[in-house]
Amino acid sequence: MSRIKVLHVIARMNVGGTARYVGDLARDIPNSALATGLVQGAEVEDPVLQDLDFYRISHLGRRISPKNDFRAWLELRRLIRELRPEIVHTHTFKAGLLGRLVRGNHKRVHTFHGHLFDDQTFSRLQKVLIICAERFLAIRTDILISVGERVGKELRDSGIGSNGKWASIAPGINPLPTISEAEARQSLGLQQGELIIGWMARMAGVKNPRLFLDLARQRPALSFAMAGGGDLLNEMERLAPSNVKVLGWTDAAAFWSAIDLAVSTSDNEGMPIALIEAQMAGVPIIATNAGSTGEVIQSGITGLLAEKNAESLLHALDELIANRQLLESMSQSAKLLALKNFTRESMVQAHLDIYRALDKIA
Repeated sequence: MSRIKVLHVIARMNVGGTARYVGDLARDIPNSALATGLVQGAEVEDPVLQDLDFYRISHLGRRISPKNDFRAWLELRRLIRELRPEIVHTHTFKAGLLGRLVRGNHKRVHTFHGHLFDDQTFSRLQKVLIICAERFLAIRTDILISVGERVGKELRDSGIGSNGKWASIAPGINPLPTISEAEARQSLGLQQGELIIGWMARMAGVKNPRLFLDLARQRPALSFAMAGGGDLLNEMERLAPSNVKVLGWTDAAAFWSAIDLAVSTSDNEGMPIALIEAQMAGVPIIATNAGSTGEVIQSGITGLLAEKNAESLLHALDELIANRQLLESMSQSAKLLALKNFTRESMVQAHLDIYRALDKIA
């Protein structure tokens, strides 16, 4: 292999859209490599890693640990000196912090796949410290990328990279395999012949899965299904009412083939890949207006945006349940627009354009 041009660095490749986003870049862009830490807690690694050659940073993970974080920085510094990449492209806060503190002649690119402003798992003090760190790191970064225009604007409004160079790049998705509804429901143990409302995400505080259970409790005549895993999975299984089936980690193609209507309850998002996949499968979406979700869903056309509370979500849910013609129209529009707006080729080309522009900066 010729000299590494781009080294992607991410704290962990846990199951989800960010892992697939980064994995596609590492696979599709020539002379790229990936360095990642380990998943922690109840998370598991995304299967995308099985198809990638990558470097393991053994002390790197999401949890804050000064001792391990310093060791991870030493590992990363050693790897960068060995590979001598022209560009170090970091993803997520921890990797962005450690990676951009490594000195060298390489260019620095960092992608924000969302932000932590609405994440209730972080204290107010922690958020202040993170914002201060990001403001400092932005000065050391040649290009800042946001996954979604709104995410980038909210970061700049907080003083992060206000005078820096920014780009916004939407995720690129390959359509999921087609599975018949009957086959998909049988494989997942879901009832045939009824409308099913689905939720798929990492079961963590920022995704607010408890709000989805609240919706189900207030609409006991409807059927709901939850897919995903994470630290809150056991709690969701314990608290779920009888009209909710908690599936855990589930094949996305089977899940979205079995679902009639998706709901997203997140407090914060970038441009959620799970929702793009849902739309490509023809599933309309009701979602909280978090981050750049509004750039994925065209409210009134491919789904509905709601406020971050049960009352607003239930109002949207009742509207679509009562109007099956509108639901069917949204299904068709969701598929057409998602296939048009979120191509993998466009995502890769946008990154190549940025990398080539950096080569001209000497």
